[in-house]
Amino acid sequence: MDSEENNSRRKFILQSALLSAGVMLAGSSQGFAENKKPHKESSKMKTRKLGKLEVSEIGAGCMSISANYGPPADKNQGIKVIRTSYEEGVTFFDTAEVYGPYINEELVGEALAPFRDKIIIATKFGFDLPGGGLNSRPEHIRKVVEGSLRRLRTDHIDLYYQHRVDPKVPIEDVAGAIKNLIKEGKVLHFGLSEASAKTIRRAHAVQPLTAIQTEYSLMERSAEHNGVLKVCEELGIGFVPWGPIGMGYMSGQIDANTKLDSKMDLRSGFDRFSPENLAANAPIIATLRKFANEKYATPAQIALAWLMMQKPWIVPIPGTRNLNHQNENLGAINVQLTPTDLSEIETAFSKIKVHGGRMNEMQMQVVDQTV
Repeated sequence: MDSEENNSRRKFILQSALLSAGVMLAGSSQGFAENKKPHKESSKMKTRKLGKLEVSEIGAGCMSISANYGPPADKNQGIKVIRTSYEEGVTFFDTAEVYGPYINEELVGEALAPFRDKIIIATKFGFDLPGGGLNSRPEHIRKVVEGSLRRLRTDHIDLYYQHRVDPKVPIEDVAGAIKNLIKEGKVLHFGLSEASAKTIRRAHAVQPLTAIQTEYSLMERSAEHNGVLKVCEELGIGFVPWGPIGMGYMSGQIDANTKLDSKMDLRSGFDRFSPENLAANAPIIATLRKFANEKYATPAQIALAWLMMQKPWIVPIPGTRNLNHQNENLGAINVQLTPTDLSEIETAFSKIKVHGGRMNEMQMQVVDQTV
């Protein structure tokens, strides 16, 4: 294999690292609506059920602290962000072996070690690291779970997702492998990321699923139309949206003049983040700002509050390495959207066209779209 092929292969793995854990808020946060201040009173973080697993109503996607949205953050900064999330009531933390790879699991493990018995850790398997493609063979799963347990400094993984469906391995075999790990106590709950409704049903029949993770936001609503949300509701499976703020776009801090590092920022290769489409999608931000002004909130908080109002078993996992952004994300629990608000948001967004696909062609090739 020549160097060009090697570079392409490495790029595929790097790009695949985005593959969930909805990270966002890449720019500096401008705070709250113009000429208004946020509500001073603060709600207490509530809990929700993903299947039978109880977690905080907002989780923390940890990926961007270590990878894919620029160079890794300082380790101490990353630990502070994660521990502050816990202090603010977050009990659900999302990572994956491919983030880094490996270094994000190590960071999460160290940060959460002092209160491991009080939180829920979700991580993911499914790649042949450090330089290969998909691999969900049962023997591979049994091997990589040991590495994740070691890096996370724990004897069990609360929620173990298949990061991407491997077309070469029957999903029944994958579910069977997780079922065995659950019997051994190394895994407590089973999840799938970017799986189709058909695959979800097949896996659930072998080992009940606790959660499905898929990109879902006001900008990306495929899950409403492809049967995924419907099958989750039917089978009692929780739903975890990654990219809940449109991979940062709905923060209102990214526009056509934003420069994304082509080597360090995965979004630079996504059509939706081309200068042309960033400009074309400006009506989305204008609409969010309108509702944000009415609610003494920010566009990002409206996007998160909308998600949480869709179903009681939906738990978004915004991510950031910045404490101000983190406060903004968690402040979404203070935003109360009425049925009238939701209807008005729906009407407004029905008139807006979203320009650009959710990911690039290479990324979409590993999204399960089985029908």
